[in-house]
Amino acid sequence: MVCNRCNMMVRSELEQFGLHPVTVQLGMAEIERELTPQEKKLLNERFNKLGFELIDDKKTRLIESIKTTVVELIHNSDDLPKMTFSEYLSEKFHQDYSALSKLFSEVQGVTIEQYVITQKIEKVKELLVYDELSLSQIAHQLHYSSVSHLSKQFKKVTGLTPTHFKQVKENKRTPLDEL
Repeated sequence: MVCNRCNMMVRSELEQFGLHPVTVQLGMAEIERELTPQEKKLLNERFNKLGFELIDDKKTRLIESIKTTVVELIHNSDDLPKMTFSEYLSEKFHQDYSALSKLFSEVQGVTIEQYVITQKIEKVKELLVYDELSLSQIAHQLHYSSVSHLSKQFKKVTGLTPTHFKQVKENKRTPLDEL
């Protein structure tokens, strides 16, 4: 779940299923009681039809929490933390970053750093399409060291310069749940 609309859909499904969610947040829903194996199966089938899945494994939950944290920071917060993502994640999850990174890479097939870059580039695309900020302002907002660094990373990931991307005016963005 990476957006408020997703949260609303999950809450609605849980309520229709007769469950009363205590909280529904990005990537997580908490309900009042444990589900039976049969309920888990039925609920998972319902969520699969909506493009969601139940995650009950501790490692997978940690991976999803890392992804949700990155998405939330880049796409839904006004300002990124002043510390590095590795420091932030290590602090948030009370684990050594190298252990988090190793697990993430094993499960996702990409490093946390690559995942962060992918998310940042999607945010850059969004901001370029909205055309409200200059490239310099975007670089500053997303904590790039320079416009040049942002441009090089953007071209490496998309094959286009930010300026060319902006000129094309086609929707080159990828939905967050497909990243």
